[in-house]
Amino acid sequence: MSELVKALLGNCGDVYQDCPVFDDGNYCLRLVAEDDAGDLLKVYSDEQAVSFFNSDNCGGDDFHYTSLERMKEAVRYWLWEYGRRGFVRWSIFSHKEEEVIGTVELFHRDSDDYFTDCGLLRLDLRSDYEKADVITEILQQIGTPAFDMFSCRMLATKAVPAAKERIRALMELEYEKSDHVLIGHNGSQYKFYWVLNKK
Repeated sequence: MSELVKALLGNCGDVYQDCPVFDDGNYCLRLVAEDDAGDLLKVYSDEQAVSFFNSDNCGGDDFHYTSLERMKEAVRYWLWEYGRRGFVRWSIFSHKEEEVIGTVELFHRDSDDYFTDCGLLRLDLRSDYEKADVITEILQQIGTPAFDMFSCRMLATKAVPAAKERIRALMELEYEKSDHVLIGHNGSQYKFYWVLNKK
């Protein structure tokens, strides 16, 4: 991590030391916990939901988990990455349902492609929550703080063409479709990214 990034994190608090909680009364975003695995299995075993997840650059993992043990393993890995400052994975808790209905992942990305000095955001939602108003409400909570938490000039998230509700939400939040490809670790090219620049 560059000294500049360290300095910026120092100014706004270190997300990897004290993970913030966001709560608007409907949805609470807080650091994922092993106890979430049962609820999360409903998300990650949902084939309709999985088709909208972003597995780019994830070593072949498609995030389709069908057993509680595999889900627990994933949560333990996410917490391990948090501990090593790799990324933050928030669970999305629905107050109405009283259960976790998805996750948000964020990390700072530096690279040789367009998506550098970038906060890369992954949103995984259970398919019955894949609705524009829900997505907008969730991303509104974390969007603006993300620029400071991850010391980045833009946020980027993936939305495949079939993700109509997600795209509607991103447009509502003033994300713009990017023509640039994200270059993976092995040179793979990934597309369908939307970006929001820091104002």
